[in-house]
Amino acid sequence: MAKKASSKLNIAVIHPDLGIGGAERLIVDAAVELASHGHKVRVFTAHHDKNRCFEETVSGSFPVTVYGACLPRHIFYRLHALCAYLRCLFVALCVLVGWSSFDVILVDQVSVVIPLLKLKKSTKVVFYCHFPDLLLAQHTTLLRRIYRKPIDFVEEITTGMADLILVNSKFTASTFANTFKHLDAQGIRPAVLYPAVNVDQFDEPKSSKLNFLSINRFERKKNIDLAISAFVMLHKLEGDVLQGCNLAEVSLTIAGKSLPSICLRICTIDALY
Repeated sequence: MAKKASSKLNIAVIHPDLGIGGAERLIVDAAVELASHGHKVRVFTAHHDKNRCFEETVSGSFPVTVYGACLPRHIFYRLHALCAYLRCLFVALCVLVGWSSFDVILVDQVSVVIPLLKLKKSTKVVFYCHFPDLLLAQHTTLLRRIYRKPIDFVEEITTGMADLILVNSKFTASTFANTFKHLDAQGIRPAVLYPAVNVDQFDEPKSSKLNFLSINRFERKKNIDLAISAFVMLHKLEGDVLQGCNLAEVSLTIAGKSLPSICLRICTIDALY
């Protein structure tokens, strides 16, 4: 029994904003699963709105501690990345000073906190890279390129300091290698850990009609037009690709939030020809 008890880990998760999104869904699922296996899990974040979050973060599956909620998320709607770095550094500093050593600290999205967390030699730091931030940021003007240059440099250097780097797919792994060329040259390779899927949902009765679903924020970087183009191509494939399905009844549903108006929009596209 003593050996079994010792295998349980004390795990901290540091996430910049515990709202609603794909990254948050992954972190919440990971925390719930780790807690269900008996590990002691605590999530630290700079923002947690209990009126706009996943239910598991308020149901008591694991405790959530907020540090730095009063710190600005932007300065006159600019410098979002810099503010995110400062907020996460504050969270990491509070974890470092205010809490006893964790066995593992899982960090995602913002890698700048990794060198600070590595000060605790007994703690292993895992970084989950959803996608390189420098590819998501705009570098369209000279001023933005000057602003992003040190941030992009710090992202690559600090990412390489993690004890283990995880990515969400083989595609992201290849993008990681092409983006962080210095890390790739040093032989630093991320491991692939796919986002979890609740398989119990597939046991529910299903309609015989085939539906495709795309859930994203309505913004350019989500590339929603790719889903529409793929849906169109489905009807141009030759042969009985989807056996037993009437392609004329296949539909694509796109659901997401429009950032400017902060509202939910859902549209369904029937068969296109």
